[in-house]
Amino acid sequence: MSQQLFCCEVETVTRAYPDPVLLNDERVLNNLLAAEDKYTPCSDYFGNHFQQELRPFMRKMVAQWMFEVCEEQQCEEEVFPLAMNYLDRILAIVRLRRNQFQLLGATCMFLASKLKDTAPLTAEKLIIYTDNSITLDQLLQFEQLVLCKLKWDLSAITPHDFIEQILHRLAISRLQATQLRKHAQTFIALCATDYTFAMQPPSIIAASSVGAAANGLFSTKPIPHLMDQLQRITKIELDYLIACQQRMESLLNKSLTPHPTLQIPTKHNPMEEGNDKPLTPTDVEGVSKMIAAEQAHAQS
Repeated sequence: MSQQLFCCEVETVTRAYPDPVLLNDERVLNNLLAAEDKYTPCSDYFGNHFQQELRPFMRKMVAQWMFEVCEEQQCEEEVFPLAMNYLDRILAIVRLRRNQFQLLGATCMFLASKLKDTAPLTAEKLIIYTDNSITLDQLLQFEQLVLCKLKWDLSAITPHDFIEQILHRLAISRLQATQLRKHAQTFIALCATDYTFAMQPPSIIAASSVGAAANGLFSTKPIPHLMDQLQRITKIELDYLIACQQRMESLLNKSLTPHPTLQIPTKHNPMEEGNDKPLTPTDVEGVSKMIAAEQAHAQS
């Protein structure tokens, strides 16, 4: 009997089921907790003035731009937090000029997407998203720089690595776990855009995100002893978890307040401190439409 191999392209990504062996083995969670400090930025690079040309508001602008690009390109949820981990670790050890900040952001997305996405972001798309303010050579050179400085250690531990471990150990239903997962991922992405969370261990952010998500979803019927369960699972002091959760909820409330859209200036208009509205923005939605039009033209 002849055998044929059929290869079909599908639009949806097939995901693996959670491995019960990995979820039930306490050694996996313990190893994550033991190794997470290795992937946390080693210094307050703004507070100690290591970064002389960059400011926290610039990081927020670049982070929001990176998040919009990841959302527009439908990247995996892990890509953006992982890219921000690379960015913070590099900024803690390498001094950057202002006109290199967006280039670093693009490079970090480039690497994180290669590691986590089934359809990684291409260099060409990233260059277009920067409004052609960077070149292919610059992107590839910065890719080598980041790899060298991080010693090729790209499999960083992020809050996403703890989410399944935490949800699996909570006394909740499958429906509650699904709801908590989705909303906790939103809190994780939000924290990644704010520098005050950059040096927090991933386990604290993950556990506090679950707590903040539950506080919003099940306020009328709270999960019994949730914070105590989170403390038992992560072995983090309860006061730290509660304080981190409150900061997340405060950050969410601020983000929901209407404010002018933060946009990224190109190389023709370097970022200046105190300039709330850069003159040359990168319109992510407009760039996405341009890419789609180019792809349609190429296929016709």
